[in-house]
Amino acid sequence: MLVAALAWHGAAAAAAKKTVTSPSLCAAVASHSPHPLLHAGCVIQTGVASWYGEAHHGLPTASGEIFDMNTLTAAHPTLPMNALVRVTCPRTGRSVVVRINDRIPASGGRIIDLSAKAAALLGIKRRGIAKVRLVLLEKGEV
Repeated sequence: MLVAALAWHGAAAAAAKKTVTSPSLCAAVASHSPHPLLHAGCVIQTGVASWYGEAHHGLPTASGEIFDMNTLTAAHPTLPMNALVRVTCPRTGRSVVVRINDRIPASGGRIIDLSAKAAALLGIKRRGIAKVRLVLLEKGEV
């Protein structure tokens, strides 16, 4: 019985980690939500990412914490603070999970501003900007 319980737990954990990217399923889920587009596992945005580093290192973020360019954090115009987002760069084929702790203006053509470390892991630091896809993993504080 213990083996069966452990097997079920492992299967449930694996299923919970799957990313739902079906636009129709995400749209159906979002249509029944008080906060559309804030459902874990859905692709929530595609667009241009940039990064920030030394000039802001050590300064307060919009969440009140001190910005550390060597952590996996990001700024977003509207996502709740502490939301976890998987950022994928189709050009490099890499992805990274970041925590939202800062804000950027909704105008400006960027959907997310990554920490220097996140940009380096995605392989976009040298280029400066890149097209990315955002998948919400955890909602954070609404």
